[in-house]
Amino acid sequence: MSAEVVVVGSANLDYIIQLDAPPEPGQTVLAHHFHTQSGGKGANQAVAAARLGSSVRFIAAIGDDAEGAAMLSSLKAEGIDTSQVQILPGGRTGAAFVSVFPNGENSISVVAGANLGLSEVHVRESLNHVRRGAIVVVQAEVPVATIQETLDASQRAGLRCVLNLAPYVRIDERLLRHADPLVVNESEASALLSRPVFDEASSREAARQLGEIASSVVITMGAAGAYWLDKEDEGHVSAPAVGPVIDSTGAGDAFVGALAACLAVGRPLSESVQLGVAAGSFSVMRLGAQSSYPTAQGLGTHV
Repeated sequence: MSAEVVVVGSANLDYIIQLDAPPEPGQTVLAHHFHTQSGGKGANQAVAAARLGSSVRFIAAIGDDAEGAAMLSSLKAEGIDTSQVQILPGGRTGAAFVSVFPNGENSISVVAGANLGLSEVHVRESLNHVRRGAIVVVQAEVPVATIQETLDASQRAGLRCVLNLAPYVRIDERLLRHADPLVVNESEASALLSRPVFDEASSREAARQLGEIASSVVITMGAAGAYWLDKEDEGHVSAPAVGPVIDSTGAGDAFVGALAACLAVGRPLSESVQLGVAAGSFSVMRLGAQSSYPTAQGLGTHV
């Protein structure tokens, strides 16, 4: 049985600062700490799956700049196949500016850069080389047409596709039927359904409604865990108690990467969500995204 995870998505360099509170308009504040590391939802999810033992292939676009070179080096060090990462001449690698506050919450501004150059043609041709049984993962920091081509091409190739519709963008509802699962948080589910989704009860109802469109659904709820639904069953997975929350940046990506790694070895959605919740909960106790992701040994489990 294949354990390959193919991630189609974004690659950014994260610029992370820790500060007490966001500045008011016209105000200057002093930060406590600054560092950079590889990020982007796509790259984060690729690293999260690789850390848990999956064979991971990454399909993305970066600039031909120092940041892109550093990104490639970091991904290769994780054992990720980067042969289908496009290097765009004259392009600037995507960047994310992350402010982290004492309660672990964050605010993030993204400059997409080369991510907007990830073409439908490149994705289509890359997925032609993926063997059956692999899990394809795509998020929404790349062009909508590229997301839709990933879903379409996966369907044509008989590949299971995980769609993490984050950040929320509007896509053709016909293509949502190819999502297996569709993964959204409460905010993204609210945008999809045009009504508030904010707790376990509303997440359950949202999952049931979205389950009429997508093959399966997962709604993540932060510290409250996640609600999942497929054709056979549904349920809620509680998040474990964790130590002090240091930084929630990339916790959703840790969840998706772990979920994909588990699905790739044939585990059911219920077990995959459990592993995803464990990985996401682990990550919030450490600063940064990729630097906070667990190995299988760290979680005391295996995939």
